[in-house]
Amino acid sequence: MAKSKYRYNPDSLSYDRIKPSFKKRLLIFLSWLSFVLTIALLLNVFYSSVFDTPREKMLIRENNQLNLQYNILNQKVNSLETVLEDIERRDDNIYRTIFNADPIPSSVRDAGFGGVNRYEYLEGYNNSDIIIETAKRLDLLTKAVYVQSKSYDEVVDLAKSRENQLSSLPAIMPISNKDLTRTASGWGFRIHPIYKIRKFHYGMDFTAPTGTEVYASADGTIDQIQRSRRGYGNLMVINHGYGYKTLYAHLNDFNNAWVGKKVNRGDIIAFVGSTGLSTAPHLHYEVHLNRKKVNPVNYYFEDLTAEEFDRMIVLSMRPGQSFD
Repeated sequence: MAKSKYRYNPDSLSYDRIKPSFKKRLLIFLSWLSFVLTIALLLNVFYSSVFDTPREKMLIRENNQLNLQYNILNQKVNSLETVLEDIERRDDNIYRTIFNADPIPSSVRDAGFGGVNRYEYLEGYNNSDIIIETAKRLDLLTKAVYVQSKSYDEVVDLAKSRENQLSSLPAIMPISNKDLTRTASGWGFRIHPIYKIRKFHYGMDFTAPTGTEVYASADGTIDQIQRSRRGYGNLMVINHGYGYKTLYAHLNDFNNAWVGKKVNRGDIIAFVGSTGLSTAPHLHYEVHLNRKKVNPVNYYFEDLTAEEFDRMIVLSMRPGQSFD
């Protein structure tokens, strides 16, 4: 409390109390008010820097919840991406391989989105980078799921035609060879019987007497008939579809055959001979897949048991020379 001030009055020979003017009292009040407000402001700044306000606490709680939800969502997206990658690998390396279908190109699976900025409406926020990145991942995931869905539609269509494809798959030996004794020369490097040089033998040779029946190894259409005294000699090529063709060479004759004729697996199409560059009666047999020659030994699963197949592998790999 402010002290009172007095002034001596010579007329009354006493001390009179000095009363401050209104202006002075107002200045004193404003000074005290400024002091109080300053203290209050400093206390508020100190409190705000040390303690959170109720609104700040609510915003922090909401922000923590959003971060938690984002992390959960991010984990789910990671899991979905992992599952989808596994499905894509199975699709390309198993399902589509079974049906001899080309895998989906990575340029199609991994293609992004071109054109205008699709995420412009998400810019300008504190967490725009996180939001935009998550939106991009979800868009790419959605597109990948769509591509995979279309791929499975194609695989389903291929499965529906599987019966026709199986009948068109070269799956039996082209001559009767139950005891496997007619297996002469297999796939790989062999000594050429005429040129006496080491040469790759693209097929399998089966020894048999002239006139032995030759069978179509799968359903198909006769694509080529050739009579010649050179090279393969008399030969026949059957187109089975689905990328498969089979070649039968050094034939003695054909069995009522013409180009364009449809044949079924097991039909007698020709007879064993020794025409062309051949040193003895035998059948030279090849399997072509997508215009590439492949090892025929892998296509006898309709004829052989597991034990017979193992024996066939051993017989086909014996060193020596071929018959053509």
